[in-house]
Amino acid sequence: MLTPWLHYISYFFGGTFFANALPHLVSGLMGRPFQSPFAKPPGRGLSSAIVNVVWGWVNLVFGYGLVFLVGTFNIRSVPDSLALGLGILAIGVMLARFFGRVNGGNLQKDSSDNVKGISS
Repeated sequence: MLTPWLHYISYFFGGTFFANALPHLVSGLMGRPFQSPFAKPPGRGLSSAIVNVVWGWVNLVFGYGLVFLVGTFNIRSVPDSLALGLGILAIGVMLARFFGRVNGGNLQKDSSDNVKGISS
């Protein structure tokens, strides 16, 4: 039997896969191209909607396996849910920063209504 902290690590990474599935599935289901690891260049170029649906599905399968097939995940357990939520938050922030640079989403307006990039 795995020790509980290994379960939490599994739930954390399960959360990262679940969160990563969302943009790929949404873009693919809308029929829009989106960046994927299979594009040229990887992660920056665009992949077809079908590739993104399949990649989103693969992420769901991995997320499901890491969350529901390791240990006994309980959504009402604060430590279980916290580990999952932190995985979602961590990959969410990381992907927002990365794709914000790629797609221009890291922009804000200064006091003179000029748009400027947020550097990291």
